[in-house]
Amino acid sequence: MKFFDEARIEVIAGDGGNGAATFRREKYIPMGGPDGGDGGKGGDVYAVADRNLNTLIDFRFKRTFLAERGENGRGADCYGKGGDDIELHMPVGTVITEQETGELIADLDQDGKRVIIARGGRGGLGNLHFKTSTNRAPRKKTMGQEGERKSLNLELKVLADVGLLGMPNAGKSTFIRAVSSAKPKVADYPFTTLAPNLGVVRTSENRSFVIADIPGLIEGAADGAGLGHQFLRHLQRTHILLHIVDLAPFDPEADPVHDAHAIVEELHKYDEELANKRRWLVLNKLDLIPEDEREARVATFLEGYGPVERHFEVSAISRAGCQEVVFAIQDILDEEKAAAQAAADAAAAAAAERGETTPEAVDDDYDTRHEDYDDEDDEQEDRDENPNQ
Repeated sequence: MKFFDEARIEVIAGDGGNGAATFRREKYIPMGGPDGGDGGKGGDVYAVADRNLNTLIDFRFKRTFLAERGENGRGADCYGKGGDDIELHMPVGTVITEQETGELIADLDQDGKRVIIARGGRGGLGNLHFKTSTNRAPRKKTMGQEGERKSLNLELKVLADVGLLGMPNAGKSTFIRAVSSAKPKVADYPFTTLAPNLGVVRTSENRSFVIADIPGLIEGAADGAGLGHQFLRHLQRTHILLHIVDLAPFDPEADPVHDAHAIVEELHKYDEELANKRRWLVLNKLDLIPEDEREARVATFLEGYGPVERHFEVSAISRAGCQEVVFAIQDILDEEKAAAQAAADAAAAAAAERGETTPEAVDDDYDTRHEDYDDEDDEQEDRDENPNQ
């Protein structure tokens, strides 16, 4: 299946049904009064995160999605049926924005997350709502509201803890095969990876992380060279970037230091926040360098490259040094997780001392307020039906 990580769609929520203006007409009841029912609410459009999907190909050809319209009200106090909602299942990690404004509509970052992206129109009122002591035969009714209509951009950003980047043929796919169960294509020519690959790295029974491999970058990617920057979005959610460097390139005139700096420059051109993420160097293909030259080759590279937070020397094809990288990553991720949990606990404790509401309480308050709104609507309907009360 071809990988699609971008799509444009149009969603149209259902219109509300119209209210009815009818009167009760039965034998021996000469003045039955108004009995026109309300129109039904239009159907909503929902986006649902589904972990069983990994591409937006479902939105490649079908781009317009229309929810059902609400039924019109009828006589004998019959209310129209509400329109059925529709659910659009999307991969976990999909970001939904409006095409015109770029406003964020939803970020489906958790499996099962369900977000409304277009609301159906409310149904119109029937004439039974407009009867009063002085107007016992109202012919007034209201029309249903139109449902929301939106043009949306869908952008998939895969969820991974670690991202691999580097020049084509640097050994990224070989590295992910060495440390995880992922089996991406590996060959001795550039751009063998044409779509992101995900692999789960398990360091113990209860400890693991997800690593992402994207197609290689080359100098000039910002101007569209190679595959351009189109896959760098998949690294934006990661915690650590592993910069794979080929210390034994096939081209004898290639300069690993220049190539490594070119990758960093492309990151800055794409997104400063991405470029400032924690980035470790993984010096690969040491098996192709004679043992008596390896130390000198590594020292020469590091001297030319400049300061680096941390570097590793590996041979992905033989898996030498790969486990050291894996356990170092797991330790950092565990530390970040523990720090985030401690910060959240401290913030909750401080908020409790100040008497402030916690996020859970805010959610409960949100539900309560919406229940109050529903109660207000019911009270308004009662006032419409019994204006003298």
